[in-house]
Amino acid sequence: MSLLSRVSAATTAHDVAGLVRALLSDPARPARRDLLTQPPDPVAVPHAPSANGAAPRLLGGPTGLGTSAARALLPPPSPQAPSVPVPSVRAASVRAPSAHGRGPAGPAAGAPVPGGPTGLGTSAARLVGNGGEGRSVGGGRRPPALYCPPAVRDDRALGEAVNERLVAWAEEVGIYPGHLDMVRSANFGRLMMLAHPETDDPDLLLAAARCGLAEWSVDDHIVDCEVEEAHHELLGQRLALCHSVIDQAQLPLRYAPQLEQVVQQDPVARALRSALDHLSRHATTTQVRRLRHELAIMFVAYNQEGVWHTAGQTPPVWEYLMHRHENSFIPCMVLVDAIAGYQVPTAEFADTRVRRAFNLAGTATVLMNDLYSMGKEDPTDFSLPMLIAREENCSLEDAVEQSVLIHDELMHTFEAEAAALAAAGSPELRRFLAGTWAWVGGNREWHAGSARYNTPSGAS
Repeated sequence: MSLLSRVSAATTAHDVAGLVRALLSDPARPARRDLLTQPPDPVAVPHAPSANGAAPRLLGGPTGLGTSAARALLPPPSPQAPSVPVPSVRAASVRAPSAHGRGPAGPAAGAPVPGGPTGLGTSAARLVGNGGEGRSVGGGRRPPALYCPPAVRDDRALGEAVNERLVAWAEEVGIYPGHLDMVRSANFGRLMMLAHPETDDPDLLLAAARCGLAEWSVDDHIVDCEVEEAHHELLGQRLALCHSVIDQAQLPLRYAPQLEQVVQQDPVARALRSALDHLSRHATTTQVRRLRHELAIMFVAYNQEGVWHTAGQTPPVWEYLMHRHENSFIPCMVLVDAIAGYQVPTAEFADTRVRRAFNLAGTATVLMNDLYSMGKEDPTDFSLPMLIAREENCSLEDAVEQSVLIHDELMHTFEAEAAALAAAGSPELRRFLAGTWAWVGGNREWHAGSARYNTPSGAS
């Protein structure tokens, strides 16, 4: 079940729904608002471009007194990538106040480092300190609060303005025919407002929202088939057509019009093209290319899901977690710098340690979405708690608790590794990692507002 379907589906009656409702309605946000504390020592961590104009490179780790623990958090360094010049970005790295008078509300340049023990294997110790033990709610137990930061800002009027423009665009390109009220109630404009606090420009937020809704329409129309009739045997063919738009297929002149005719008849392909065209007016070529790459990875995961459908397979937990690594919120999160108006240097963004940390955050956000879906889906649908319960022959309540611990382990590990990477990297990388943290917090806040399990389907 896709993100949109999870928002609008009817509330389930199974016992675990109350457990999940309590978890997601919990006002606690145990993680601190900002990721980092102090800017790195400019002497110990140089980040100026080299004489030949090459992009600054991520160093092997923070240097100077007191940084040995931070260096220990980093995986072994990979061979250094060749220097790649960074395309020029818009004039200033910090966006000027917009015409209606509001300035950027992004994370401060410095943010707090994680408190308590950090690194792999320490999540259990922190959970005890955070009141992480299961607590009693209405006679039953509740898992520890999801480890996540609060949202940086909540401008409801801005979110609503973006949402209305998003619904109008969905109608224009033809996705979700007959379901536009469902799109409106999902309030993806609010999601983008919460997740991208460094800008209050509605057009920039709309660019992010269009990309997100186009991505999710692939799932709703083609994979989970919530909008169209299910034809999982055609999944690979439909995804190939969509990919021909993401990475424009170059056919000989005789055949190119035939492909274009098919694309024009496919609302999902039209939406993807429109969203990427809009984004290209705000982002650099490199940033748009990143998104195209992430979408291709997501399509691989959709094909994997198609095999589960057509072959009647139930994936083991390890395979499902691999799937969630590839089918996560990463395509949305990769726009953090583009929407904020700056660009992470190419060599740093491509560094395997940065990639690892970024993917940890992406997987954590989608596993949180799995928990959200527990109150909406049939208990037989695939999600991390459902698969854990089946594989380990435990109760759904136990499986939810295990899923929370997995989510929190990923979040704590990202927090620790991102802090070390930021101390070693450029100001742009530091800002990107802090922006990723803010994205995760905004996403959590949006889910909490959308998961009103005690209201009718589609209410917000």
